[in-house]
Amino acid sequence: MRRLFGSVRARATLGATLVVAVALVAAGAAVLLSLRSNLIGEAGTQAERSARAVASELAAGTPYDKLSGLDGDDGPVQVLDEHGRLVAASEDLEKISGTDSGQVKPRPAVKPTGDDDDDSDDAGEPLEAGEISGESVFSNGSATIDGDAEDYRFAAVEVETHDRGHLKVYAGSPLAAEHGAVRSALTVMLIGFPLLLGVVAAVTWLVTRRALRPVEGIRREMAAITQSEDLARRVPEPDTHDEIARLASTTNETLAALETSVERQRRFVADASHELRSPIASLRTQLEVAAAHPELLDLDGAVEDTVRLQRLAADLLLLARLDAGERPNDAKVDLARLAREAVEGRTGVTVDAEPVEVAGSRGQLGRVLANLLDNAQRHARSAVTVNVRREGDRAVIGVADDGDGVPEDDRERIFERFVRLDAARSRDDGGAGLGLAIARDVAVRHGGTLTAGRGPAGGALFELRLPLV
Repeated sequence: MRRLFGSVRARATLGATLVVAVALVAAGAAVLLSLRSNLIGEAGTQAERSARAVASELAAGTPYDKLSGLDGDDGPVQVLDEHGRLVAASEDLEKISGTDSGQVKPRPAVKPTGDDDDDSDDAGEPLEAGEISGESVFSNGSATIDGDAEDYRFAAVEVETHDRGHLKVYAGSPLAAEHGAVRSALTVMLIGFPLLLGVVAAVTWLVTRRALRPVEGIRREMAAITQSEDLARRVPEPDTHDEIARLASTTNETLAALETSVERQRRFVADASHELRSPIASLRTQLEVAAAHPELLDLDGAVEDTVRLQRLAADLLLLARLDAGERPNDAKVDLARLAREAVEGRTGVTVDAEPVEVAGSRGQLGRVLANLLDNAQRHARSAVTVNVRREGDRAVIGVADDGDGVPEDDRERIFERFVRLDAARSRDDGGAGLGLAIARDVAVRHGGTLTAGRGPAGGALFELRLPLV
């Protein structure tokens, strides 16, 4: 049961069915109440018409035994005098309720006296002789006529006669039609509503099944990708332009990005292993030779390989921290001062800097400057210039050399890891190809950019742009 209602299709079907059920119940109740009110109103109108007909005859002086409405064909009729005594009633009336008197057999009339004139009409202005009240009072009750008991809608009309005083006429209209119509409507609803709810549930189930079919296809393909670990596979994209199609498209974009990331990580591991193998092998060879022939120990070469190995390990560790999403701190860094410190001890490097401050890691930004300067000095013929300035809300550090520059087609590729444009350059002279990649990653982590272009002297120009404090 939990598994069944754990599906979107089952919940959608249940929800739609409940909403329709509530709407049908509310609409059905409104229809029944409206139908009952209309039918009761019609019965009241018929009862009022009968009561006024009898009242008209009384006002005209018709004797009680000659009243046309007492035959009982149109419903029970009672005529009460001003004392509430029954003076006329329908033939074969056996029982009645819902009127001011439960009597069914008329009593002899009492001659009205002048003392009772002031009490003839307590409800409003006194009626004149022969006048019929314009207001009617309605009530519900029951009556038994010739053994048949039914529910009735009663209407009471008052009339003032010449010789019999103030009288009140009750006439009833049967409510059998109202009861029958309400029962018929209720029966139709009790039969039709469940059938309609079944149709709604079935249609919702089929529609949601059709709508969610692409989602099931996406789920199956994702499960297959997870099991096979083949990130080159893609989920099917439906031809529609709805949310499911956008979900499939976004899923494929995520898979493509994940495939690129995994492939990049694999290349990184392979390249790192290759780069580490060379200095480690060289250092091991020198140590083995020194162990066998101490007089042949190349101490300077061993130290150089060790330093190179140390730098490479530091670069790999920094890249790993950047890939893990390490965020720089928010310390204030004076780029002009940082640039002057970075060029200390370097020959052929000039600095032109104005004081600007940014927020970030002083160590990482110093590493960026050092990498850019190392790269510039490797390619410069004679001079390297460093420029620190403010441009709008950005601080800009430019490092330019007078070398051959970077071809335009390679100005983005040089920021990839382990990329060397000069294939003939040795690793000892050119490094591992991680410096610019590290510089770009640090710039991005600080909310900035690092781009390559052409410098004023024709060589390469690297510009680091960072947001000001």
